Amino acid sequence: MTTLITNIGSLLTNDPELGTLTDAAIVLDGDTVAWVGSAASAPDADERVDAEGRAVIPGFVDSHSHLVFAGDRTAEFNARMSGQSYTAGGIRTTVAATRAASDEQLDANVRRYFGEMLRQGTTTVEVKSGYGLTVEDEARALRIAGAHTRETTYLGAHVVAPEFAEDPAGYVELVTGEMLDACAPYARYVDVFCERGAFDGDQARAILTAGAARGLTPRVHANQLTQGPGVQLAVELGAASADHCTHLSDEDVKALADAHATTVATLLPGAEFSTRAVYPDARRLIDAGATVALSTDCNPGSSFTSSMPFCIAVAVRDMGMTPDEAVVAATLGGARALRRTDVGHLAPGARADLALLDAPSHVHLAYRPGVPLVSAVWQGGARAC
Repeated sequence: MTTLITNIGSLLTNDPELGTLTDAAIVLDGDTVAWVGSAASAPDADERVDAEGRAVIPGFVDSHSHLVFAGDRTAEFNARMSGQSYTAGGIRTTVAATRAASDEQLDANVRRYFGEMLRQGTTTVEVKSGYGLTVEDEARALRIAGAHTRETTYLGAHVVAPEFAEDPAGYVELVTGEMLDACAPYARYVDVFCERGAFDGDQARAILTAGAARGLTPRVHANQLTQGPGVQLAVELGAASADHCTHLSDEDVKALADAHATTVATLLPGAEFSTRAVYPDARRLIDAGATVALSTDCNPGSSFTSSMPFCIAVAVRDMGMTPDEAVVAATLGGARALRRTDVGHLAPGARADLALLDAPSHVHLAYRPGVPLVSAVWQGGARAC
């Protein structure tokens, strides 16, 4: 089955040779992009869709989310908006609710948030564990996530489990031993919250190297609340991404720039928006030569948004990104953070994941914040919504 989408006003390909095309068309063949070019030169196809001058972009790639959870943290958010500060400890509230939830409840939640994301143009999603913190609960979180995405991350090292509050070394031993054994078969990545109140540099190194020894690619929650060792550790260990990157030294920025082909700086503006914290300086990273991604960090505590368009608007308004840079970071940047070469762009051979905007240009994603501009989504070549 082939589909021709034609009369595209602006087609963002994220391909260095194709660039952004006007008066364009794209042909999907099964789950793959078969042809891209001028609408006047487009080949025939089994199905024809008239874009009526609207814009087409690659599907968003959300490379950082925490969707396997239960419970509600409205009271915490309300208190924070009333003046209380954000700390890592609130995660434990969600841990208790998640442990008490059934598999069916957790799966229903994941389906709900995947649906929200898809309707907003997101076609690839990474999902972390981290709200179980027992061997059984971490493994079931990854099994549930794996039913919806191939991009699953073992985050047993989210915070120290409450049962180990007086024995953090014992918890690190569990995370690098029995829990890792149970979770590794269901995960592609291993992650750690390297932060004051969570895990220090030595603990993070032990967790990441243990995961890497089991074939899991490292990722790091790095430098979110304070300057710390997370970014340097991510670069040293060849992590796919250092996520948050809010508080960076000049040495951190240089390290990310030098490692631009290996370690992506993933920025999560929803977290700063929802905690009234300082935003990461995307301009500083981009100008230094780092590879930057944008992601939602969708989670019930610090960033309860599933909207990549929202994150794009915030990144342009408050993080020094141009609209072009922000949309590329939310698509191709996310793909690089997942080390995927088949998504995040629209060139022949790419996976046929794309969004049709009810706007003449992708710039409208930042220009019209809060407006639901995604009018149709194709995922794997099939019309998904």
